[in-house]
Amino acid sequence: MELPFAEPYKIKVVEPLRRSTREEREAWISESSYNLFKLRSEQVFIDLLTDSGTSAMSHNQWSEMMLGDESYAGSASFFKLKEVINKMLGMPLFVPTHQGRAAENLLFSAMLRKGDLVPGNAHFDTTKGHIEFRNAIAVDCTIDEASDTGLYHPFKGNIDLEKLEKVLRENPREKIPLCLITITCNTSGGQPVSMKNIKEVSSLCKKYGIPVFFDAARFAENAYFIKTREEEYAARDIDEIVLEMFSYADGATMSSKKDAIVNIGGFLACRDEKLFERISMYCILYEGYLTYGGLAGRDLAAIAQGLKEGCSFDYLESRVKQVEYLGRLLKNYGVPIQEPTGGHAVFVDANKMLPHIPREEFQAQSLAVELYLEGGVRGVEIGALLADRDPKTRENRYPRLELLRLAIPRRVYTVNHIEYVAACLGNIYERRDSIRRGFKIVREAPIMRHFTVELERC
Repeated sequence: MELPFAEPYKIKVVEPLRRSTREEREAWISESSYNLFKLRSEQVFIDLLTDSGTSAMSHNQWSEMMLGDESYAGSASFFKLKEVINKMLGMPLFVPTHQGRAAENLLFSAMLRKGDLVPGNAHFDTTKGHIEFRNAIAVDCTIDEASDTGLYHPFKGNIDLEKLEKVLRENPREKIPLCLITITCNTSGGQPVSMKNIKEVSSLCKKYGIPVFFDAARFAENAYFIKTREEEYAARDIDEIVLEMFSYADGATMSSKKDAIVNIGGFLACRDEKLFERISMYCILYEGYLTYGGLAGRDLAAIAQGLKEGCSFDYLESRVKQVEYLGRLLKNYGVPIQEPTGGHAVFVDANKMLPHIPREEFQAQSLAVELYLEGGVRGVEIGALLADRDPKTRENRYPRLELLRLAIPRRVYTVNHIEYVAACLGNIYERRDSIRRGFKIVREAPIMRHFTVELERC
């Protein structure tokens, strides 16, 4: 008999969860203006809002926390992290930041000007927010296959080279400060980018003199997919694949709250010393001195350990298989999802699930609210609310994909939790035709509105 798959860890500490009633949830979500970000954590049974900073650290990471050096300058924990980043990513220069969007702030403060273009693969919310806040333009060059949720493509995060070259060819070099590759590509469904595509994008950008940066929040998951889906890398270690990936980049922003498996932290790494000088100035201005960057020494030490653990094949296999399992269960219930499943989340196709709700009434948000009401499960909308308004026309932007993201925290939930989530969505799928109303906006922020938006039933 073939042995079943088992997680390569055991549980040492547990946190009690409270089961709520549907009546309670109806009151809570109404009081929260139908914005799941505004719910209190104790009002949520299974929290799949994000995998960012919500994962369980290992005993080795907690040990490193106790060894943290809290010196303001020259912390030993900083140099421990510097050594790991240099060895694993091949990036000689870096500054720590308190999280990924802070790294984006430093990068774009140093490189971006009004009217600039930043081509890439489906920039995520904070990335696009930082770009548009500076009156610049994020240009999506993702392959068209990413928009067909029912189509199998092993690397739906890939950049379309023809789209990219069109941007590079038709605009002055000085208007394109960088090309950004998000690995894995969150907005298109946690989809990976192939090593072949990374090489080709890097080569094309070099031709036009454009530096390439990674949004590297989930770089280890991307390396896992390269190993398991690109035949020539099947025998390569994850560490080797990671080092080659980063060899094609000039720098990277990183939210350590994802693949470094910590609760807070990030960094910005690069190779260019002149750029690093500008970044350093902004780091001191916004984040703190260069050897702590808004973090405690214990956080730096935990990140260093987490980066190593996050590149373990056994861990990554367990991580991805849990996501795959949820996707498989949902398909068995008939629930339409982005295929293949990504590395950190399952993305439900709300347009196919609730086609009778007009896009103006925010299909994915409607599905997210229904999931919470059904079983106390919190997901997040990746659709028109997140897409925000056009900076010039102020009209709503309606992306090709309306997705409900179910982001799975690392080493947190069991198989029973996953099966519970799937059953909740299965129930919704059975009664989907009875869901007749979506939502309209009552109040919204001028940028990145989805975090604080207030809604009411149509």
